[in-house]
Amino acid sequence: MEVRRERAAGETGVLTFVRAVLCALLVICGLSVASGRALALEPIVVPLDRGAIDLTRTIERFASEGDRVQVTTAPSADGIVRRIEVRAHDEGPTDWALFALTNTSDEQIDRLLVAPHYRLVGSGIFWPDLGSRRIVDVTASQGFRPEREESPDTDIFVITLDPGATVTFVAELENSKLPQLHLWDPDAYKDSVNDLTLYKGIVLGIAGLLALILTIVFVVKGSAMFPASGALAWAVLAWLAIDFGFWHKMFKLGPGQDHIYRAGAEAMLAATLIVFLVAYLNLNRWHVRFGHVALVWLAGMMALVGIALIDAPIAAGIARISLLLVSVLGFGVVVWLALHNFDRAVMLIPSWFLLVAWVAAAGLTVSGFLENDIVSPALVGGLVLIVLLLGFTVMQHAFAGAGLAHGLGSDLERRALAITGSGDLVWDWDVTADRIHVTQEFEHLLGLKKGDLHGPAAAWLDVLHPSDRDRFRAALDMIVGERRGRVSEQFRFRAQDGHYHYMLLRIRPVVAAHGEVTRCVGTLIDITDSKAAEERLLRNAVYDSLTGLPNRQLFLDRVEAALSFAATDEKIRPIVLVINLDKFKVVNDKVGLTAGDTLLLTLVRRIGQKLKPQDMLARLGGDQFGILLLSEREGPRVSQFAEGVRKAISQPIQVSGVEVVLTGSTGLAMMEPRAAVTCEDLVRNAEVAMFHAKRAGGNHIEVFKATMRTAKTDRLLVEGELRRSLEREEIRLLYQPIIRLEDRAIVGFEAMMRWDHPSYSRRPPAEFLAIAEETGLIVELSLFALDRASRQLASWQRRLPTEPPLFITVNLPARQFERQDLIQDIKTVLSRTILARGSLKLELTEKLVVQSPERAAHLLERLRDLGVGLALDDFGTSHANLAYLERFSFDTVKMDRSFLRQHSKVHRTAILRSMIQLGRELGLDVIAEGAETDSDAVELYHLGCQYAQGQAFGEPMTVEQCEKLLDLTSEHSPMSSARRVVMSALRT
Repeated sequence: MEVRRERAAGETGVLTFVRAVLCALLVICGLSVASGRALALEPIVVPLDRGAIDLTRTIERFASEGDRVQVTTAPSADGIVRRIEVRAHDEGPTDWALFALTNTSDEQIDRLLVAPHYRLVGSGIFWPDLGSRRIVDVTASQGFRPEREESPDTDIFVITLDPGATVTFVAELENSKLPQLHLWDPDAYKDSVNDLTLYKGIVLGIAGLLALILTIVFVVKGSAMFPASGALAWAVLAWLAIDFGFWHKMFKLGPGQDHIYRAGAEAMLAATLIVFLVAYLNLNRWHVRFGHVALVWLAGMMALVGIALIDAPIAAGIARISLLLVSVLGFGVVVWLALHNFDRAVMLIPSWFLLVAWVAAAGLTVSGFLENDIVSPALVGGLVLIVLLLGFTVMQHAFAGAGLAHGLGSDLERRALAITGSGDLVWDWDVTADRIHVTQEFEHLLGLKKGDLHGPAAAWLDVLHPSDRDRFRAALDMIVGERRGRVSEQFRFRAQDGHYHYMLLRIRPVVAAHGEVTRCVGTLIDITDSKAAEERLLRNAVYDSLTGLPNRQLFLDRVEAALSFAATDEKIRPIVLVINLDKFKVVNDKVGLTAGDTLLLTLVRRIGQKLKPQDMLARLGGDQFGILLLSEREGPRVSQFAEGVRKAISQPIQVSGVEVVLTGSTGLAMMEPRAAVTCEDLVRNAEVAMFHAKRAGGNHIEVFKATMRTAKTDRLLVEGELRRSLEREEIRLLYQPIIRLEDRAIVGFEAMMRWDHPSYSRRPPAEFLAIAEETGLIVELSLFALDRASRQLASWQRRLPTEPPLFITVNLPARQFERQDLIQDIKTVLSRTILARGSLKLELTEKLVVQSPERAAHLLERLRDLGVGLALDDFGTSHANLAYLERFSFDTVKMDRSFLRQHSKVHRTAILRSMIQLGRELGLDVIAEGAETDSDAVELYHLGCQYAQGQAFGEPMTVEQCEKLLDLTSEHSPMSSARRVVMSALRT
């Protein structure tokens, strides 16, 4: 570099005056020309007793278009201003830094001009500055030339200031970035470097020891959380080694290579953090997609290493943003799991909160908001502390439960012998390692190879029935989350031949000393045979055991389905025939029961030959049959069919050498086009016609006519009176008590509408409600019932505070459910009263939700959000109810009264137990309807039913009778009085 100094001494007076004037003008105006730079520099005083001076904000920076620059020096002690010209090492535009120092003492001062290559403070988030050489050379206006000292990560120049001298320095910069520039006392800088080196060594040693310990723990314990935590520790160690410069000493990196390693280390830190979070929280236990997300994220971080080879700042920026997202999103996941009582998440909250705070502080640091020299070492130590806390959390899971199983040897031996003797299959789940071990006999039962089922719990989902997978997940999550209790669940496992085996899984948790579940152990029992017997019992509930025909309940269900299809398709016209055998009891007594059964089977075969695939034959009673005719719709062909059935019945039958001739009376009812009729009405009309056929002498066919009913039941008359019933206040609500079987206390009521007509007295509910449903009056009646019941319930809850609060169930008709204003109607009703959430329960039948399942699911969810309880009425009377229990948001099921009236006690008990157990296992309240005697209540209680209603606890009653039953006016305890009154009612 070439320097030209112009000396003032020896010049002529004129030239001196001219130059002084020009320099003064340049200093005052701050002019800059292409070949020079004139600045008003303020010299910085360098005291003898100061260890370091920060020059970062005091220097003047500028750029030149060429490789030469002329600058004006700061005035010396005698006021003389000079101009110097500096040439850069390379041709082309150059960045410069200009500053002036003055020595006011009488001693020579030696100082170190220090500019670090990389500094975390102010490095930036997007396209960060990953470090580079900062100062190429330094030129002094006078005195000794600053000399560079060798340093791999810092630009250091030795500056000497003579006593009383003011020296201007021009620094040639590598680029426009100069994050930090200090003037150090040599001894103070040496002490600072030594202290920082000691601190870095301690931190690096702790990080290395922690990484080694976690690696050893991984060798001892094979859980996935240990290699994940070990990888995180090694990633932190690599990042520290690069940041501290140890990486350069080990591998002797060339200029610019540390950019690649620094960007790669930051990418690996973000990658191992997400891997640790997924592995520690075991997020991929049930959902494989969490593992896929982690794998994709890890692949993306690995790809950043390749990106770093091309553009390290871009890779480092993406890594820093990824680290921010992992910490914030991970903290949200940890908090969410902690709120759901996941112990691992609860224990991780403190460490992860510190990590979020560390990331926030690091973000402020790299953005330049925190500039203190202590910030960067503090962040390094804080990161090691966080990894240390994470390591302690992981190791607690590794060793806390180690001593639990020790000492259980004798007890386990006895249990093992007992299980071997019983023939049950052993099931063992290592929760920490997420591996299930099962007896080889179970794999052989399913036709699998040895070890096929030894793996994570999620792998078992493949051999489970699709409908049982959610229950399996929920059962295991529940027992791990609750850390107590037992699981006794039935699951279906698919064998290699496609058949399913019913297995009873009974397990309990093994809780370690730190309170977390480490294992779940239990047995598997094959219950396929008993389940098949149970399904046969359930089938007998809807099919006749003798003939195999559908019974009355299933027949009504099919008629109702046919009517639903007929409402949308005019080509479908359901016709119902009810056939009753004439004097069959007399014939049965003569030939015997066995021969009588043979006669029935013969008749069923004959009648079945007359039917087409779309028709249906059912046994409605002992000697009564029903036919749903869909294959014929023209009058003459229907009459021909009915006559053919009558003749088939009349043909002689040979039984035990005796010829028997039977006849049947047939009633026929047709669905009129565009006529609103229910299945009960259609069957009842056919039965009315059948009775008229019997009155005509039997062996006869009658078609139903409206005149066969009395005028008292004329629908037009009833409809007209019903329209004025609300205005006349003839409709009122009665309340039937619902009892908790455990202590016989009243817990709620069912609201029922009754019509007290002034002329016809009380009308049957089924009659006027059916008419109201057809005419649309049911909407007004339903709103009346909801409003009146909610007001009454609010009054009772206010006067009788109980826990849980009293509830009332109100039937929701189909017309009301189909209205677009249903949600608004319920909101209006609830706004008028203050009710406990879920205490006003709406009863819905299955047919309301089966017609439009998607809409029904949406409406039920919105109703639940409003605070309304939902009850499924007539539970068990349809084959599809089981599927709806899981799909829709019901909290209560009401078993139909028909199940308590089964003739066979064995069948009834089996059916009731199955239905009650199903409801309880799904977390639903089960209410049994039709409890007529105290023996019914006792039987229901022993079967596990929670609530019941029926004649045993009282008929529907008025408000005054209910309040008397509740004893609201008494000064004694309401609940104790309620129990006494209920017991008195039972005795009555």
